[in-house]
Amino acid sequence: MRTRLKELRARDGLNQTELAKRAKVSRQTISLIEREEFVPSLLIAVRIARIFDEQIENIFVFTEEEVE
Repeated sequence: MRTRLKELRARDGLNQTELAKRAKVSRQTISLIEREEFVPSLLIAVRIARIFDEQIENIFVFTEEEVE
């Protein structure tokens, strides 16, 4: 899974701590997601998508192999 999280944070001027508070997760969780070492739950993905006013698919991009 590829993620645009860091790019979107920069666009909106948020640091990891601020995003974590808004998404109700730890800063470490945001860091792991950005490093593509953790796939967020659907609940976390929805929260993040709402924060950035983006569709989940525009933030978290899966390859065809990962989806099959």
